[in-house]
Amino acid sequence: MIWFWGSVGFWLAAWAFNAWLARQKVARGRAVRLFIPALFGVTLLILWEGVVRGLKVPGVILPAPTQIWAAIGGSLPMLWGDFVQTILKGALSGYVMGCGAAVVTAIIIDRSPFLQRGLLPVGNFVAALPVVGIAPILVMWFGFDWHSKAAVVVVMVFFPVLVNTVAGLADTDRMQRDQMATWSASYGQSLLKLRLPAAMPFIFNGLKIATTLALIGAIVAEFFGSPVRGMGFRISTAVGQLSLDLVWAEIAVAALAGSAFYGLVAGIERAVTFWHPSQRGR
Repeated sequence: MIWFWGSVGFWLAAWAFNAWLARQKVARGRAVRLFIPALFGVTLLILWEGVVRGLKVPGVILPAPTQIWAAIGGSLPMLWGDFVQTILKGALSGYVMGCGAAVVTAIIIDRSPFLQRGLLPVGNFVAALPVVGIAPILVMWFGFDWHSKAAVVVVMVFFPVLVNTVAGLADTDRMQRDQMATWSASYGQSLLKLRLPAAMPFIFNGLKIATTLALIGAIVAEFFGSPVRGMGFRISTAVGQLSLDLVWAEIAVAALAGSAFYGLVAGIERAVTFWHPSQRGR
């Protein structure tokens, strides 16, 4: 029980320090803003380790962080192969195709009131379809390799980005559009110089939502058919073998990849929409 009470005491002390630090003026600095969540994450891992060791939880129920780290270190080639198959091939390719098609479709819808009233309700219906329902169908259509996973990702990311982009293109007010018309600007000039820049915060909001959807879609799709590699395939087979440390290793890699992907899109957003009020002072 020393592990248990020691980890609980450390976690409470670190929580109190974090709460105190967050109230200080130095918390406005970038380094401190990064340090606070990092410390919180480390203390959670220590608490997890202490609870598992102190209560002697079996590894087939919940492995300790050190066991998960050992599984990561001992399976790096396999984890890298799964990462390439699921993230780089399935999720990333589907993300690029789905988001690109959504932006182009939104521009087409923006020019057609009929499509605004006809296609968007259908899009909301398709977006509500569960991934576990469409994934087996797309696997049968596109095969068991990464192409079917990319197709699932396209379906999952398309409509969130589409809806956000359409809303962004409609965000400009009447006075701004009249000013462009006064300058005899064509639709293309108005789109490139006014409406797309104004829509960028909306577009990036959809792109950030789509980062997590792409990862979830690619992994879940692999449960319904995959070659002998991929995160979803590895998780399903490892659960059957009661190798929970390997399951958590795959989850950790997926979480890190998803966080890095989201951070990359957020960084691009800050660079592109530096003028927007939401980005000022960051």
